[in-house]
Amino acid sequence: MDSALAGKTVAFVVAPEGIEQVELTEPWKAVQEAGGTPRLLSTEPGEVQAFNHMTQADTFPVDGTVQDEEVGTYDALVLPGGVANPDFLRTVPAAVAFVKSFFDAGKPVAAICHAPWTLIEADVVRGRTLTSWPSLQTDLRNAGATWVDQEVAVDTQGPSTLITSRNPDDLKAFTTALVEAFSSH
Repeated sequence: MDSALAGKTVAFVVAPEGIEQVELTEPWKAVQEAGGTPRLLSTEPGEVQAFNHMTQADTFPVDGTVQDEEVGTYDALVLPGGVANPDFLRTVPAAVAFVKSFFDAGKPVAAICHAPWTLIEADVVRGRTLTSWPSLQTDLRNAGATWVDQEVAVDTQGPSTLITSRNPDDLKAFTTALVEAFSSH
């Protein structure tokens, strides 16, 4: 096991359902393999329902809720995708505030696929360079971001390093970049 993230705790914030399973499990595994401690947070206690695209997949136990957790407990944030997941999160003020607080605290954030929708709602993409699922490019540009079509974008322009990727095909580059950014913070 790598020890790049030894002693670091990483929040994974998801909706109660609609998470793209591989976009949760692969970054989770990368954090664990690097010696970090991942914790699953949602807007409700209990379990969350993941999907393999549109097919219901596994459930995962929630470690805490965004309403009850303190950002100071965490060293970094991962936002998995799936269409329904960030679409729901961006409608929950406590989730949006929790995400924004990572930027306010200068902590690194990684978001994949449709997850930048939550970042747009938190008003943290202005002046940043991101990638995402292609259908989000107009939303990101309208929110003041520069959108690029590449497997991973690492933006260090703000107080928080921001790592983004387009889709599950980019997970290897995404997880490599997030472990590197999280370990150097």
